[in-house]
Amino acid sequence: MAANKSPARPATETASQPIGVFDSGIGGLTVVKALRDLLPNEKIVYLGDTARVPYGSKSASTVERYSVEMAKMLIEQDAKIIVVACNSASSVALPKLEKTLPVTVMGVIRPGAQAAITATRNGHVGVIGTRATIRSGAYEKALRALDDDVRVTSRACPLLVPLIEEGWLDDELTDHVIARYLEPLMREGIDTLVLGCTHYPLLLPAIERALGSGVKLVDSAQNCAVAVQEFLDRQQVRAPAGAVGSLEVALTDSPDNFLRVAKEALQLDVGEIRVREVLYGAAL
Repeated sequence: MAANKSPARPATETASQPIGVFDSGIGGLTVVKALRDLLPNEKIVYLGDTARVPYGSKSASTVERYSVEMAKMLIEQDAKIIVVACNSASSVALPKLEKTLPVTVMGVIRPGAQAAITATRNGHVGVIGTRATIRSGAYEKALRALDDDVRVTSRACPLLVPLIEEGWLDDELTDHVIARYLEPLMREGIDTLVLGCTHYPLLLPAIERALGSGVKLVDSAQNCAVAVQEFLDRQQVRAPAGAVGSLEVALTDSPDNFLRVAKEALQLDVGEIRVREVLYGAAL
């Protein structure tokens, strides 16, 4: 997370501004669900870059540029904090966003790493994510910044997001793929596994079946929501208890099948979906 930036307005005014959340697609709705559950009085504006999903297979410079464009669109909607609900973007674009955004920016990686360090008993943490997230080494860096002695074993799982987006959340094929990815981590002796992609909480039951009871799961989406709550309380810019919370969802292309999957699995009422044109080349 970036260093706390002083609100440009009095705290009472800032409290009424929305939380801005963006992701490369719709997977970040898992973060929105966690935020809605934890902070029901907050206004939340969610922007999914469905026109250019996935970020996980793109270069770091491209992901950084896309992230700045998404953030710019949320700033224009008066967001009081920007939540990067995408592990790929958090892993490579956070420094640029922290440097250029006029508000505090929160990624999903540090909260997840902190929760993993707290959870591990044997000091061996596993991380699964997209190729871009794993290739960046962002979780390893965050984990070792918290504990020099932690052992980290990471695995890219590129087939999981397509299976989730297909809606195969409780399917024999998905179970086989998960087992294939996780068996090497289990052999290595991890006792904690970080779900390093915001899509992955939708596979929580299937992953729990593969791991058994001996491995603690860390949901980066849930821990990110907790970190946002702590920030808002610390800055005294949390929406008051009497405020009416709301959720506004916009996508950069027409919604596909995964929106239906996410709505059904998360029991999240997203209302009317707006399609917004990307502000290409937006600079902050």
